[in-house]
Amino acid sequence: MVFFKPTDAKIPRFSIGLLGLLLGSLALRFWGLSRFNTLVFDEVYYANFARGYLNGVQEFGGHPPLSNYLIAWSIQLAQLFPGGHEGVMNGLTGMLLTPFSYRWLNAFTGSFIPLVVAGIALQLTHRRSYALIAGLFSAVDGLFLVESRYALNNIYLVLFGLLGHFFLLLALNQKDGWRMAGVNHNSGRSHHRFWFALFLLLAGCCLGGAIAIKWNGAGFLLGAYLVWAAVWVIHWLDRLRPGLLNPQNNTATTAMRADLLRSPLENMHHLHLGHVLFYLGLVPFLCYRLTWIPYMRLDTSTSFWQWQAKVLDYHNRVGGMDAHPYCSPWYQWPLMIRPIAYFYKTAQAINEPVPIVGPPLPQELGSVIYDVHAIGNPILWWFSTAAILLLTTMLLLRLINWAITRIPAEPRSRLPLFTPYVWTVLYLVLNWLANWLPWAKVSRCTFLYHYMGASVFSSLAIALLVHRWLRSSDRWQRMTGISIIFLVLLAFVFWLPFYLGLPLSPEGLIIRRWLPTWV
Repeated sequence: MVFFKPTDAKIPRFSIGLLGLLLGSLALRFWGLSRFNTLVFDEVYYANFARGYLNGVQEFGGHPPLSNYLIAWSIQLAQLFPGGHEGVMNGLTGMLLTPFSYRWLNAFTGSFIPLVVAGIALQLTHRRSYALIAGLFSAVDGLFLVESRYALNNIYLVLFGLLGHFFLLLALNQKDGWRMAGVNHNSGRSHHRFWFALFLLLAGCCLGGAIAIKWNGAGFLLGAYLVWAAVWVIHWLDRLRPGLLNPQNNTATTAMRADLLRSPLENMHHLHLGHVLFYLGLVPFLCYRLTWIPYMRLDTSTSFWQWQAKVLDYHNRVGGMDAHPYCSPWYQWPLMIRPIAYFYKTAQAINEPVPIVGPPLPQELGSVIYDVHAIGNPILWWFSTAAILLLTTMLLLRLINWAITRIPAEPRSRLPLFTPYVWTVLYLVLNWLANWLPWAKVSRCTFLYHYMGASVFSSLAIALLVHRWLRSSDRWQRMTGISIIFLVLLAFVFWLPFYLGLPLSPEGLIIRRWLPTWV
């Protein structure tokens, strides 16, 4: 099967599909956005920090200040909307605000994450069908939906990190255009060089922006470093023992090789150390440094490096796994053992206003329950974990087999080990590990949402497998792919009350708590 094969259609099905993802994401994120006229979970921090910034007060929350600006701008811009300063309001931040004012920008930006995920899939494989499946799975992940509906900062971290990788892949794809322009077409090569440099610059800025939200945004940058280093190692090994990149019999495989377009990751070999140090080193640092300037101007008594020491000290002072009832260690995240309850209230009737002030009614008196849980789509989450582990095992076995055996003589084995499909697997595995494994060394209290960056790449992994199965000639593989999509969508609808805070009966709540730790 040819992995890369651009598709042309008279009906712009791909564009229609992307538009459908965007409109669906916007509808889910904005519908009932002001339902709970209060501060939900960590909104008590981030909405207040934004209010402090608007009032010229330098409030420190343990993280870099970029998310404070974004939520502050959300509040400011909301005043310009017709009716943006009206409706349900509260003074919990010290300012009289509508919940919509400090939530709408999260909802708006979070709606674009499925499109960015689809863009990454498209740049990796040039397969529009894979891009749509990946975007769909991202759109129906409950944790991303919940995080997009409240004034929290994790959605900005993931968005900047994914944009960084999207622009990096765009830059690498420019290398193919540069090469195809030929030595006699200097204007064409200059054109591709310009876009190559611009996309690398944007990649560096976005990756720096992810770190400027929270330091764990550096996982996206680490992923880029790991892929770059792996490509160079693979090229070096191929020179010592051909078979990783080049066909073993060029005469016999010329026709087959001609049908395989290059993976953009192969072009990582053209990024020399100077590119990495500047675009993926200096540029992210400068962008990170610039984000501190407005915050530091509120009080110039503390230097930039002193603020970095304060951030580090804050995280050192956060308690261990017993510091919060919803702390969960890193090894539990792939199985979603301990999601987080963001909001829980009970009422006596569905037409009764949602009680905000005071404790919830006793369980025996409440017949309607409002429960917002930061929980992923369980079916998608578990399939994604199985998929990324399967692909990791496959990659390791192929490398071990290449290392310990002689080059076989069969024609089918004369193709290079690193086909475009294997390059994509390598990219997903390394980025998943880069965003997940560093948490193994963290001793402070951690939460399920710290896995959001890694979960994107495991979701891309199950989408990759589903895409292959749907294109298979084997009936059972096609049925497996269709069944997974159906189950993921069904699970999203089933757990939708948890994501949107819709009213539930006590029985409805119980049947959605599949594990005893989901409380």
